[in-house]
Amino acid sequence: MLQSFYENFGFFGALALAIAMFLFFILWMAGIAGITLPYDGGRKKGHNWQIILAVLVPVYPIIWLILDIYTQRKYMDDENTK
Repeated sequence: MLQSFYENFGFFGALALAIAMFLFFILWMAGIAGITLPYDGGRKKGHNWQIILAVLVPVYPIIWLILDIYTQRKYMDDENTK
């Protein structure tokens, strides 16, 4: 697979594409882990339909992860201003 990337995109293109695909996979797995992460009470952070959507549509957990990071940042900023 990397050989076909190399033949089509050259060395730097194949390298950039391989790194981008690796990061996409890592963020996808992190998003799925975040959605299924239990709270202290034991219930899941996401609903069952979110878990199914996260597995079937790989872009959804990445978007969810970015939004979760943003909401946590806002929560932490609110805590620091009190």
